[in-house]
Amino acid sequence: MSQPFSVCVYCGSRDGVDPAYAAAAEELGSAIAAEGWRLIYGAGDIGLMGRVARSAQTGGAQTFGVIPVHLFEREVGKRDLTTFIVTETMHERKKVMFMNADAIVVLPGGAGSLDEFFETLTWAQLGLHAKPLILLDTNGYWKPLTHLLQHVVRQGFAETSLLAYFQTVPDVGNLMDLLRTARSTAIA
Repeated sequence: MSQPFSVCVYCGSRDGVDPAYAAAAEELGSAIAAEGWRLIYGAGDIGLMGRVARSAQTGGAQTFGVIPVHLFEREVGKRDLTTFIVTETMHERKKVMFMNADAIVVLPGGAGSLDEFFETLTWAQLGLHAKPLILLDTNGYWKPLTHLLQHVVRQGFAETSLLAYFQTVPDVGNLMDLLRTARSTAIA
């Protein structure tokens, strides 16, 4: 039996200061469930991670969580997932999440979310994958990042094509439209 379309969500293990971040995480989890898709995420039960997972579960979505052993307590590993994997390292965690995903979505988050975004962006730039990579720019959270990447291009450290390896959307509605297009392209 084939797996449903799988969306990997990178996001914070905290809620952040703007309540819109938590609301968007919950809306995304519900939307993934409503489409009958599978959520792949970092298996934490706190912050935006916990919110997206709980709302996906409430909606009946399959949930695939991956957490390294050293973060199990810190991120409160969520064991009641459809699939729950404990890895030895962060590198293994990212690999398992990425390899099982059809698309990557990055919600607001900190250094870990940035690391995941940049690794996935770099792999796309090197031609190692063509999976959709989408920043959910809730209330402009990612604007400084997109400005930095434009600066990198202007300063000659990357080709303009770098900016085409990811998309930025302002809300979950637009995000879901992109993901539906990606899914239809993947099965065509």
